Amino acid sequence: MQQLLQGTFGNPSSDHWAGQQARETVEKARCQVAALLGCQPEEIVFTSGGSESNNQALKGVFFAAGKDGVHIITSQVEHPAVINPCRFLERLGAEMTYLPVDGFGRIDPDEVRRAIKSRTTLISIMHANNEVGTIQPITDVARIAHEHEVLFHTDAAQSVGKISTRVDELGVGLLSVAGHKMYGPKGIGALYVKKRRQFQPMVIGGQQERGRRGGTENVPYIVGFGRAAELAIDNVRDENTRVRKMRDRLEDTILRSVPGTMRNGSKRERLPNTSNIGFTNVEAEAILLLLNQLDICASSGSACTTGSVQPSHVLTAMGLPPDLARSSVRFSLGKYNTDDEVDYILEHLPVVIRRLRGETEIPKRPQRTAQDRPT
Repeated sequence: MQQLLQGTFGNPSSDHWAGQQARETVEKARCQVAALLGCQPEEIVFTSGGSESNNQALKGVFFAAGKDGVHIITSQVEHPAVINPCRFLERLGAEMTYLPVDGFGRIDPDEVRRAIKSRTTLISIMHANNEVGTIQPITDVARIAHEHEVLFHTDAAQSVGKISTRVDELGVGLLSVAGHKMYGPKGIGALYVKKRRQFQPMVIGGQQERGRRGGTENVPYIVGFGRAAELAIDNVRDENTRVRKMRDRLEDTILRSVPGTMRNGSKRERLPNTSNIGFTNVEAEAILLLLNQLDICASSGSACTTGSVQPSHVLTAMGLPPDLARSSVRFSLGKYNTDDEVDYILEHLPVVIRRLRGETEIPKRPQRTAQDRPT
């Protein structure tokens, strides 16, 4: 990325040597992303991120179908980048079915089967949930979609690079990827589009991306994204061993040592890096405020809903009462986290909870220099 930002400035659509050089780097990155997903390079469309990929999948299919009589099936726990475009399409005349989930956040494939109608055009179910990490039965849903000849899209922004997301195994026709979720740069992503699938481009302009997304490609970010995809092929095993082990130790110790706590979501069918824990009689925002003062980064849901006063739509769909949904915190771990950091959280979190429940004094902020802060 540095080399491209500092020196190579050709437009990939230009025929001169500088453009050819840029085009070669873009196509190499396309091959790297395709290798991670197990598809053909020409099936990869570069976008600005997961939100654009989801919007392109939903709106592209809707407008390609002619808008009339379109029925789309999704779930109640999708990311806002799917839920909100679906609501937008409803205002344009699409019929939507929002499937319920069980207490672990999983849909029932039989509910998908029962929801399909003669005019069902698209099924969009996320691969793994961004708040609780629950993995959906994607292969079962894909099998049902194929039986009824319905196009199937999955938002895999949370799962790519953490678990296997080979499209031939999942059986999907469309799949969304976000670069920064797999240690690539922010502001870049991709949409996998199975060969011969027709959709209306959302960004209309030139013939970039084989006419499927207009606009000059963001070459440095695409190259960074491609390299991240290449590294992710080898990192999946680490995510499923070392990171999972840290996550389990963090979660099990909190549930055992802090009274009034509960796990939100599935214990087994979930991403290896995600833990969502409810703390009774404590507001999540208060927990996060004190954790932030201790240089601990956590969240109360999707970063895309920060600032909302409403309880998590994911947790309420799972059956949690609003007060418990508002007291739940998501801890996300990754390859840069260490066992010492887990120990640090386990040392301070119980004190934070006791303080907020009025049982002890607030812990003091550690004296850390700028060099001590993670980057």
